[in-house]
Amino acid sequence: MIDPDLAAAAREHLTTLHERLVTRGLAGRIGFGRRPALLVVDFVRGFTHPGSPLGGDFDAEVAAARQLIDGARAGGAPILFSVPLAEAGLWSRKIPANDLLVEGSEWTGVDARLAPGPDDTFVPKRYASCFFGTDLATRLISRSVDTLLLAGCTTSGCVRATAVDACSLGLHTIVVQDAVADRAPLSHLTSLFDIDAKYGDVVGLEAASTYLVSSSSRTTSTARPNSSRPSAAS
Repeated sequence: MIDPDLAAAAREHLTTLHERLVTRGLAGRIGFGRRPALLVVDFVRGFTHPGSPLGGDFDAEVAAARQLIDGARAGGAPILFSVPLAEAGLWSRKIPANDLLVEGSEWTGVDARLAPGPDDTFVPKRYASCFFGTDLATRLISRSVDTLLLAGCTTSGCVRATAVDACSLGLHTIVVQDAVADRAPLSHLTSLFDIDAKYGDVVGLEAASTYLVSSSSRTTSTARPNSSRPSAAS
């Protein structure tokens, strides 16, 4: 938990700094595009279960992500889940707890509260960005996606890395602030500030949900079952 006074001071500082950056030509708005997809980053049991060394208290954010998933289903937008897996290089030396993320283990199952469906896509990954070393970009291109909404964790880690790469690939990058989480509250706040200033739009849950629900008027889902789909964890 973060001290409430510290959190309030941090928000006040970041709000003032944001206003200053806007006057200097940063923090513009890119808005929503026409063909969205929802990417839920790393909301697996290893990160959402309190019994895991990698876990955090992310119940509220998981619930918000579920609302986005329901909206995407209603609107026919593709839904993708990234699945973090341990790697054999230096990153596991930096974060030894990542070694728990063994493919097929209880810790790499998508949180059952998100209720992944048979037509959802799963993107196994071994590094911070969901794009690095994966076929995510190809999957989005094949669906003519121009807007990527991000939920998941952690805000300062894999969400931020994915947002930077999405921006670099020319996507409308949208981070839903109520649906992303971090173990470190100050890192969460400053990462949202940084993303909104330079890489994408940080928006609220209501705006994102409304956009996803209405996406059926702009696009038709072409999502296909993924044969390597892991089972959801309970």
